[in-house]
Amino acid sequence: MSAASTEPLKIVVLGLSITSSWGNGHATTYRGLVRELARRGHDVLFLERDVPWYASHRDLPERPDSSHGRTVLYADLPALQRAHARDVGEADLVIVGSFVPDGIAVGDWVQSQASGCTAFYDIDTPVTLAALGRDGTSYIEARQIAGYDLYLSFTGGPTLERLQREFGSPAARQLYCSVDPALYFPEPVAQDCDLGYMGTYSDDRQPTLEALLLEPARQWQGGRFEVAGAQYPDGIVWPANVRYTAHLPPAQHRAFYNRQRFTLNVTRADMIRAGWSPSVRLFEAAACGTPIVSDRWDGIESLLVPGREIFLADSPREVTRLLRELPEEERRAVGERARQRILAEHTAAHRAAELEAHARMALLRMPVREAA
Repeated sequence: MSAASTEPLKIVVLGLSITSSWGNGHATTYRGLVRELARRGHDVLFLERDVPWYASHRDLPERPDSSHGRTVLYADLPALQRAHARDVGEADLVIVGSFVPDGIAVGDWVQSQASGCTAFYDIDTPVTLAALGRDGTSYIEARQIAGYDLYLSFTGGPTLERLQREFGSPAARQLYCSVDPALYFPEPVAQDCDLGYMGTYSDDRQPTLEALLLEPARQWQGGRFEVAGAQYPDGIVWPANVRYTAHLPPAQHRAFYNRQRFTLNVTRADMIRAGWSPSVRLFEAAACGTPIVSDRWDGIESLLVPGREIFLADSPREVTRLLRELPEEERRAVGERARQRILAEHTAAHRAAELEAHARMALLRMPVREAA
């Protein structure tokens, strides 16, 4: 296909998981993006390593309809190379995602095999760059960044310039996470939770969860709180008024947010330092019209206006005051304003259009390469 063509693209994505959302935020992002790329007419093949911890927690049908493109599981790297060398070699765009098993070897293979545009999709950019500055990662090496035609980053702002200046990326482009408005929307359900939080356990998020949810729960014993997420240590003592659920499949996320008067957004330390790193949970909650209480980081004001579309908090006292004193009319108005902002700028359809534009521009810049 000519680089300047507007014909549908053949796209291959090698991602962490699309079939299971257990313990990761990648699956919901990939589902929305792949579906919208397919809706735009592109031929999308998603290749996923078949690993036991996802095999036992799959929440996407084994044979999803064509709206999700095609999904194929592979056993290991040799099996991937045997079965899909032609797919990678003939694709217009090949995307390798962060945290893919054997991602370094996969990346080397893709860069040597592909004749089209190659991209690294980093759903964990600040974590990746911090790790590259220490002991490295298992899914990308610094030397490979210059070899990808595109570096698609969940983080925007100054990080994009750094990827180009320090690591030699030919084109680092922001590609935030997104939300599917067909799955996340307000529902008239009973609100039995004053403040909830959804997120997999991490050491660096736990102090913020402690300060902005668990301590308010202790201070306001009449309040109702909820935490949902995998991998929390058994030793955590949850206050009596905090309900804990180890995992909620995506089909239950909308109900989770709609039950809450407020939801809490907590950001990992590396992402706070980098800024411009919104989580998919922030977009999901906003699409449900649930008012968000968040920690602070550079760039958040470019997504939602503090005090008007989102609340920022630094202490248990600030959170408790919001929960107990904010007038109901204002609470609802903030949630609705956030919903309208997110639907106007941050749906999966927006991301698919952005990705297509990035890919076509990269193809225009590329010399013609022959498939291996």
